[in-house]
Amino acid sequence: MHELSVCLSLVAQLERIAAEQQSNAVTRLELGVGPLSGVEPALLRHAFPLAVAGTVAEDAVLDIVTTGVRVRCTACGGESDAAPNRLLCPSCGDFRTRVISGDELLLNRVELARAQPGRASGSASASGG
Repeated sequence: MHELSVCLSLVAQLERIAAEQQSNAVTRLELGVGPLSGVEPALLRHAFPLAVAGTVAEDAVLDIVTTGVRVRCTACGGESDAAPNRLLCPSCGDFRTRVISGDELLLNRVELARAQPGRASGSASASGG
């Protein structure tokens, strides 16, 4: 399942973010998934609990926001929404378009829990005041 490897990469990124922010838990995250990203949101939701088990994101809520496809026509210069299976320019009908959104897989937002003072966070760090 391709989505499981995506989730495992996502967990590594969440672990890094949590460590940088001195947090011991990710509580919520939002992913932006375009229809041309090659990722199926339903499969991503299914793989997520497997990938986060035993990590800082174990209890995190996953929000997936699907984005639309937007193209820019290289013939007329117009920008418009397009169907994932029909990337023609709606203005002039030309096939020479460039996808400007809809192929992304983005980590839009991460919400972290504050680390409790005096509680071990699992990473070595110098004691600060």
